[in-house]
Parts: sequence; C-alpha cells; structure tokens
Amino acid sequence: MNRSATATGETYSGPVRDEGLLSFEGVFFTERPVGQMRPGDHAWLAFGGSEERERVVGAFVTAGLATEEKVVYVTDADPLNLPGVRWPGGADPHAYVRSGALRVLPRERTCLSGDRFDPRRLLDALGEEVSRAFGEGFRAVRITLDLTWATAHAPEEVAACEHGLAAAVSPSTMAMAICQVDRRAVAADRLAALRGAHEVLARPDPEFDDGVLRLVRTFDPPGLRLEGELDAARHTVFAERLARAAAGRRRVHLDCGRLRFMDPAALNVLVRQAMRLPRDGRLVLDRMPPHLARMIDAVGWARLPGLAPGRSGGR
Repeated sequence: MNRSATATGETYSGPVRDEGLLSFEGVFFTERPVGQMRPGDHAWLAFGGSEERERVVGAFVTAGLATEEKVVYVTDADPLNLPGVRWPGGADPHAYVRSGALRVLPRERTCLSGDRFDPRRLLDALGEEVSRAFGEGFRAVRITLDLTWATAHAPEEVAACEHGLAAAVSPSTMAMAICQVDRRAVAADRLAALRGAHEVLARPDPEFDDGVLRLVRTFDPPGLRLEGELDAARHTVFAERLARAAAGRRRVHLDCGRLRFMDPAALNVLVRQAMRLPRDGRLVLDRMPPHLARMIDAVGWARLPGLAPGRSGGR
C-alpha cells in the first residue's frame, strides 16, 4: 500500500473522487494539475494522444525552465523535438542545454546494459543529475521519461525501476518526476500494476477555475469535466471553453459527476454548442447528478436537440 493509503487507513473497492483524491481497488492516489506539482511528487501519466501529452508533459517541461529549475528528459529525441513539448515562439532549447538547465539523456547511455533495460543504471544516472543540480544552483529538478518501449518488453524491470524511483523521489525536497506511458500500446494489467507504483496522477491544468466553477479538459472520451457550480455569471466562459473543446469533433463529452449546481438557462448554452457540431454530432452528458437529470426530464430530451445521455456512475 502506498503512502497515501497508509495515511488514511481506509480501503474501498471502487473509484472515489473527492478534493483531488482518487481511490481505485483500495489504493489511493492524488490527482494533481501539472502546474501544482512539487518536489516529492512521483507522478504517472498514461496518455492516449499527443494533445493530452502536450498539456501535461509540455507544461511540466516549459514551466520548469521558465522558473529556473533543471529539467531532465530521458529520450533519444533532439531538444527541438522533445516528445510532448511545443516550444513557445522565440525559445531556444539548445540554449537551455548549453546552460545546463535542460539535460537530454539518450536511452542507450542511460537505460540499457547491452540490449536490456537496466533499472539500476537509469536510477544511478538520474540520481547523479539531481545531486549535481544542487551544486549548480537549481532550486528543483524535474524528471520525465517515456517507459512505453520498456514496459512492452521488460515489465518486471520497469516495475523495479518505478519502485526505486518512488523511493528516491517521494522523500526528496528537490526532485519531482512524471513517468509517461502510452496507454494505447500497453496491456491493461500492466498499466494497472505500474499505476500502483505512483502516488500522484498528473493531470492537465484547468481550462478555467475561479473557485466556484472549474473546467478541466478530458481526452478519453474528449470533452470537459465540470466541477462546482455553473450559474449565469459563468455562462460566457463556459461557452468559450466548451467551443474550444468541441472544435473539429463530432462527439463531445461533458463529465458532470462533480457538478453541484447548474441553472436551467445553462441548458441553452449546451444546446447552442450541440447545434454547432457537424451533422449527427452529439454533446454527451456523462455521470449526470440527480439535480441535472431532473431538470432535463422536466424539459424533455426531445426539446434539447443534439444532447444525449451518456455514462452513469463511476469511471
């Protein structure tokens, strides 16, 4: 059991979400927006596409460099083409490399002994980078690597690596890490096993958050998650963020499971966006809370063209 589970002393059989805490099969995780990550976080990102990866890994890398933290990326890619990173205009990745702020470590030199994945070699290399960073004057070190390739061929070694990385990062006052895996390329049982080695699930930063309403981009399925209260004062910003999430899509999902209140007029916002979708497109409402379901039942689905009921219950 990981540190979060021990602290609570509770176990549950299904998913539970409350204030960023997620439980799955009795193991607790913290959901953390990438902009709120801090030293000691050993985070997990099972991405399903380039946009999701960019919004987490790209933000993790560029924010670290902007705040004069050291970034260590284990990859064979050139600094100009780091996976998931879209450099802002005018940025010179090679300048970060020359200054030591960005360290790009190739797999062969960092991860392999012969043709086998070597967890100890990787952990030693990362530990050396963290130790060196303190003397170089960096206030924190951000580490990221994509383990999809290794997970497919050496799952036991990857599991050992993850537990070793957790032991090094979790008590650290300087290091934080995001371990990436392409969930489309790894079997579900292996994904579940590796997820259990992490205490933090890295998430994109909210599209909007004013303390009353939070809008978070989702990717599987694509759309938005609504949290809090959607009232008349927030219709405009909701419509704008929903239009962005729906751009170029036929089917868009709204996860309403954390929505505490929606005023009736917000249904007009939903219908207007649904009508802008391509022909036969749908705006799907997932995990509708009772108050929203009652409101729609009173109006009638037939009077809300383009809207459709979706999943119910947990994820």
